[in-house]
Amino acid sequence: MKKKLLLLGGSVYLIPVIEAAHALDLYVITCDYLPDNVAHSYADEYHNVSIVEKDAVLELAKSLRVDGIMSFATDPGVTTAAYVAEKMGLPSCGSFASVSILQNKGKFRAFLRDNGFHTPLARSYTDVKAALSDLDDFHWPLIVKPTDSAGSKGVTRIDRAEQLEESIRDALRCSIKKEFIIEEFIEAEGYSSDSDCFSVDGELRFVSFSDQHFDRNSDNPYTPCGYSWPCEMDGKQQNELRTEIQRLIRLLGLGTSLYNVETRVGKDGTPYIMELSPRGGGNCISECLRYAAKTDLITAAVRAAVGLSVDVAQNPYDGFWAELILHANQAGRFESVEIADMLKENLVRLDCWEKTGAPVGAFTGANKAIGTALFRFETRDKLDHLMADPDRYVSVRVRA
Repeated sequence: MKKKLLLLGGSVYLIPVIEAAHALDLYVITCDYLPDNVAHSYADEYHNVSIVEKDAVLELAKSLRVDGIMSFATDPGVTTAAYVAEKMGLPSCGSFASVSILQNKGKFRAFLRDNGFHTPLARSYTDVKAALSDLDDFHWPLIVKPTDSAGSKGVTRIDRAEQLEESIRDALRCSIKKEFIIEEFIEAEGYSSDSDCFSVDGELRFVSFSDQHFDRNSDNPYTPCGYSWPCEMDGKQQNELRTEIQRLIRLLGLGTSLYNVETRVGKDGTPYIMELSPRGGGNCISECLRYAAKTDLITAAVRAAVGLSVDVAQNPYDGFWAELILHANQAGRFESVEIADMLKENLVRLDCWEKTGAPVGAFTGANKAIGTALFRFETRDKLDHLMADPDRYVSVRVRA
């Protein structure tokens, strides 16, 4: 009989995971509370069960007798996957306790602090008054965000105390557990990084760092609008971060897993691990790395989820790569994506998830992306030319 893989969620980012699983002759089951989500039509079976209800997912997994469970690019399902795997003795990246630390921004900051990692001052709260009473302890500016949300949803930078209450309300609206974190904002030297890594039996086998790009004209300027590889980060700082990521994996007792890792280097040269989540990143990062680094992290993650052997190699980048996250800066009806003629020979892949005439929202978070465009260049100069002004070469047409 085929091995059964239960995937949590149903977003477009799960489609390449389902394709990889089918290539391995696995039977794929998806679940969430949104039956119209696009990935369900690619799966062999779908169940309407909320992925944040971990005991309900456990009962579903038991009844289906699944061989593995996985949450890819779906942050709310990561702790549920670890919980179910632990209860059923299925392959997992690590214990439910360790994954719970990684998936809660407050617990993660505390763990980093207690174990000697570089980390900004941060505190988590459920009460607005408690947060207001602590303001004198922080150095400005500050970042307010939900402790349990991803994709830059509910994230706000504040520079004045009078901005705090509204920012907290935004964060709480995006929090499942109605908890938020306040932390000192680390001004980055150069670009911050958001990319995927992979460990096998607790040993880092693949590490990547990106240059993360933002659209300052969007409704949420902290939502990434693009990535480029290789990054411009200094080699010494990359090595230090790789060492610290490895130390973190060992301290938490993690094993074989794909990770989405966010890092940055502060103005004083100090490198920081900002986030580490045992899942593939959104925005098709692992797919981009399959092209750019000739490493199939998606298939490796699927194999790990059902207990198959995993082989991951650290390969050099094949050229210079840029991914643009297609988005609209105003709500309206989608019309088209237009690529400048001079870039068409560099276009490797274009994915657009909306049909002409479909309603699209302003770019307030990663869930408002309408597609991706991946480019390859022979030189960094050409890459930098695109990323300096991407709207000049790639435009999303939206009518009011």
